[in-house]
Amino acid sequence: MIEIVSYPSEPQADKLRAILGRRAGVPAEVEETVRDILRQVREGGDRALAELTRKIEKVELEPEQFRVPVEILDAAAAALDAELRVAIEAAVDNIRAFHERQKTNSWFMEDGDGVILGKKVIPIQRVGICVPGGQAPLISSLLMAAVPAQVAGVEEICVVSPPKENGRPHPDIMGAARLLGLEEVYGIGGAQAVGAMAFGTESIDQVDKIVGPGSLYTVAAKQQVYGIVGIEMIPGPSEIVVLADAEADPRYIAADLLSQAEHGTGFEASVCITPSAELAQSVRQEVIRQAEALPETAVVETALRNFGAVVVVPDLETGVELLNRMAPEHAELMVAEPWTWLEGIKNAGAVFMGPASTEPVGDYFAGTNHILPTNGTARYASSLGLGDFVKTTSIVAYSDRRLRRVGGQVATLARAEGVGAHARAVEIRTGDDRRES
Repeated sequence: MIEIVSYPSEPQADKLRAILGRRAGVPAEVEETVRDILRQVREGGDRALAELTRKIEKVELEPEQFRVPVEILDAAAAALDAELRVAIEAAVDNIRAFHERQKTNSWFMEDGDGVILGKKVIPIQRVGICVPGGQAPLISSLLMAAVPAQVAGVEEICVVSPPKENGRPHPDIMGAARLLGLEEVYGIGGAQAVGAMAFGTESIDQVDKIVGPGSLYTVAAKQQVYGIVGIEMIPGPSEIVVLADAEADPRYIAADLLSQAEHGTGFEASVCITPSAELAQSVRQEVIRQAEALPETAVVETALRNFGAVVVVPDLETGVELLNRMAPEHAELMVAEPWTWLEGIKNAGAVFMGPASTEPVGDYFAGTNHILPTNGTARYASSLGLGDFVKTTSIVAYSDRRLRRVGGQVATLARAEGVGAHARAVEIRTGDDRRES
């Protein structure tokens, strides 16, 4: 089910090569299907959206039924299981507190001669959030996207989620949205929902940015509308790398590896890196034992067979080097002194320190964001945060005195690039209104 391999080795183990080169990608046929769906929504608006919902979701909806009435959202919030409601509210508090620390303010600086330069921080006005709700309602994804947007000051937030048989999203998603104070929720999903938010329809206003995970069709749609609207990242299959020393508990490691393997695409990567051959054997045995008790054993086995491994390395330093090569979405440091190893971790979406910091704590509750870079993109990308919901505008307030002093240099640079009109725009103000030679 899960293979033990060595690193470094010559030749490199096939399993490790597959993990390092792992890319789920979007099949060409999915891209073409999505392209057609987006074309239909762009050209047909609400009419096309209703037809696509009927064909794809098997749900009959008229355009006036896309948006969930506020009274239905209120009822869903009131009907939430009491324990679930308490857990949602506690998670929201944690997420809000963590993201409040990320706030940045507009700033201005005096640069002499009466010149003022600066940056104005402006919230994005309208954001759309995709919330999967097919096999299971991903309440946590709603919280991780909506709360930072609210903290950033986004004025308009709309939520799209696939409709159930009654034409509305999963009741827990509706209830959670209302707990957040959201009022604009639509029972539409997939690529057609992305298209509706990107292009706008008669009943759904265009958004400025789309965030949130989804199926391959949603992923492909976000890729194809990027540029018309913003997106936060291209979500890929989940992944975890556990760096463990000889004293780590194999039960904990196995449980955390399985927590990612159960997502169901078959592309999830679950990897343990350790210098202990004995621990490697124990982890493998624990994975097999624990997997047998899971309801989705076949799903887990597929993911582990494809991209699961316990990698034995000569030492922890080599383990850190390999972890950085993998650049995982989630990295766990199951070592005696995790803080001494943290500085060496250069590429990871999130790092979990020590045995109590199991990855699901970050997924649901700690407050850090669980929308993270995948597929090795942690080499250059970051988790979702407040920066995804604001933009900055540069401010230039030049003085006549400064312009007369440096205008010649500005004009020189402009003419070096062959743009004489740029130069003259300066020279006409400084009195040096000579013609281009």
